[in-house]
Amino acid sequence: MKMHIAGLALLLCTSLTFAQRGIGPIVNSVPNANPHEGTPDTIAARPFKLKVLVNKDFALENPSGVITSFGELSTGVGTEPDQNTYVNFLKSPGGPDKDFNYGHHFLFQGHENAGNLAYVTRINLDVKDKQHKITLLTPTDATTGLTNFNAIDGSTYNPFTGTLLFTQENGPAGGVIEITRSWPPVVKTLDGIFGRAGFEGIHVDDRGNLIIIEDTGGSSVSVSPTDPAATPKVAKQPNSFVYRFLPYRKHDLSQGGKLQALQVSIDGQPLVFNPADAFGDTHSDLQLKLHTPGTSYPMQWVTIHDTKLDGTASFDANAAAKAAGATPFKRPENMAFLPGSHYQTFFFCPTGDTNADAGTAELAARGSWGSIFRVDLNWSRNDGLISVFFVGDADHASFDNLTFADDHTILATEDRGDTLHTQLNKLDSVWAFSVHGAARPRRLVALGRDATSVAKGEDNEPTGVHVSAGNSLPFFMYGSEADLFNARGFLTRQHGDNVVWEIVEAY
Repeated sequence: MKMHIAGLALLLCTSLTFAQRGIGPIVNSVPNANPHEGTPDTIAARPFKLKVLVNKDFALENPSGVITSFGELSTGVGTEPDQNTYVNFLKSPGGPDKDFNYGHHFLFQGHENAGNLAYVTRINLDVKDKQHKITLLTPTDATTGLTNFNAIDGSTYNPFTGTLLFTQENGPAGGVIEITRSWPPVVKTLDGIFGRAGFEGIHVDDRGNLIIIEDTGGSSVSVSPTDPAATPKVAKQPNSFVYRFLPYRKHDLSQGGKLQALQVSIDGQPLVFNPADAFGDTHSDLQLKLHTPGTSYPMQWVTIHDTKLDGTASFDANAAAKAAGATPFKRPENMAFLPGSHYQTFFFCPTGDTNADAGTAELAARGSWGSIFRVDLNWSRNDGLISVFFVGDADHASFDNLTFADDHTILATEDRGDTLHTQLNKLDSVWAFSVHGAARPRRLVALGRDATSVAKGEDNEPTGVHVSAGNSLPFFMYGSEADLFNARGFLTRQHGDNVVWEIVEAY
């Protein structure tokens, strides 16, 4: 028996040694972003290309009400598939056709539309048959014809519970949804556990704790540093928080736990939300210090809700974070653990103001173009240091989704929005940053724009960038260094045709 175990360990180590780590080194860069003109092609840096997996023309194998296709309702409304989660299940979860083999490799998306018609899909990657390619996990109610979900955005797989978690980026009506992987899936909301807020990014660490990122816009204030009444009023008060959930039982989230929020202290003073001074918050010296490269500040987690003390009634997580003195940010959208850091280091990305009028030097130094932060936790993970990793500018702006391409390269998508596209005549990009900070970021993808998007009067957006081997076991889970071996990369071009790509090498 010992010889067999040793042999297995040697085989595993050998296979990991020679397997590709992530999607490979990113050494080239697309020179320029596409202009905001016509329908330019999407360009990927050599040697990569984008392979279409599905788009809005793919019908669902189990349509429900007006939810009939992957990226568009039968009424013609686009459904905005957002973050991707890739999972390789050791046992196939099955599907609507009990006699069909759905395989083991799946890509999940929440569709970020409104009108109580947001939904979740599963792309069956092993399936060639187009009829069974995409499965709907959240059918409409037979009476109302609605799913009663809105703006489903973030997603992750929790190997401890064996369930998928999705977030609703819907302000005080947002929250976390849990879906079982088995068929038929059981869907439930966890509003009394996590609270309600504009949650977006969500990921689990190796202890079963969850980091949740909130994207909730703040009050608009003047861009003038001295005149609150001046126009334009397009700078936004930081109004979003970074949360951590500590479950009492990591294998069953319904048992409750503690919800905490990140608090930064600068010069011995916690950086907090001021409800009486949106202008002062936006232009504060503490925000300037927080966004100054080369600095780092102590952070800790402050408890804002405990189900043992506060019960399991639904609550406003954003309000609780403010009351507890947590630190607000400018609409962070996602986070990623640094592979090899044993989940003690993570990055998250505030989007900023998405308006060139807020891009003054004074506000740019406070994150108006967007930013990426790095958090280094100590061994207990209850406190540590936060530092700004990258401060955005007109060329690198409005960061949205994050993932690691390999153990030292982080990918960030842009979500500039139609206003900023027009102001700068520049469409979005996907950037590759070295965590060592020496090299300038490389443009992995210069996003184009499809004709469907133009016809609807909107631009496309890159989202759902995700690199993972899809491991469903805790030891190899997303965020670990092991999960980069033989990983696959995915990206979505949201709006318009709502295309999901796999990032592959062109030979």
